Amino acid sequence: MAKNRILIVEDEEAIARMIAMNLKVANYDTQIYFDGTQTAKALEQDHNYDLALLDVMIPGIDGFQLLEVMKQYKIPVIFLTAKDDLNSKIQGLKGGAEDYIVKPFEILELLVRMEKVLERADKVNHVLQILDMEINFAEHTVRQKGQEIALKPMEFELLAVLAKNKNIAISREKLLKMVWGIDYQGETRTVDVHIGQLRKKLGLGNHIKTISKLGYRLEE
Repeated sequence: MAKNRILIVEDEEAIARMIAMNLKVANYDTQIYFDGTQTAKALEQDHNYDLALLDVMIPGIDGFQLLEVMKQYKIPVIFLTAKDDLNSKIQGLKGGAEDYIVKPFEILELLVRMEKVLERADKVNHVLQILDMEINFAEHTVRQKGQEIALKPMEFELLAVLAKNKNIAISREKLLKMVWGIDYQGETRTVDVHIGQLRKKLGLGNHIKTISKLGYRLEE
């Protein structure tokens, strides 16, 4: 299945490259522009994007003006900006942005919020190929070499989070919140037990890495 295509408009090159690098690791295709007016002109020729990440303060037309251009092409927008005042947030969200994230931000939080927006826009890919596995999020199934592997619901949810954020280290505490929910009162030992089951059932002992004093990372 084709990768989701993400447009990044950010005038600080280091930040733009960092975002693009992390999105590539997470299985997204990206295109970077550093200027609002340049972006608007480019969209006239190519506007086949599933999501746009916009800074507000960019050269040329600003992010709020560029949002109006995005709406013409039905491209969902998440603002990534240092402008943290309430009026800017209201302007962005009332103007039609799907989300508004203030810098600095954690890349994992960005990936989770992007996924939510893509789900709402019905642009999320429901099947992910990773290692020798085919993970179908709509069916809640995992297949290895064509054979379905039986996983318990929380084992599947944990695998889904690790796979969607492959090569990114995630703490036990964050895994608890992302898989079991923010109200879950259990211990982080729960994560360890389920990781053990995934390693055993799917032969992932060499791919689900334990990160000392932190958590886990699924390496492809």
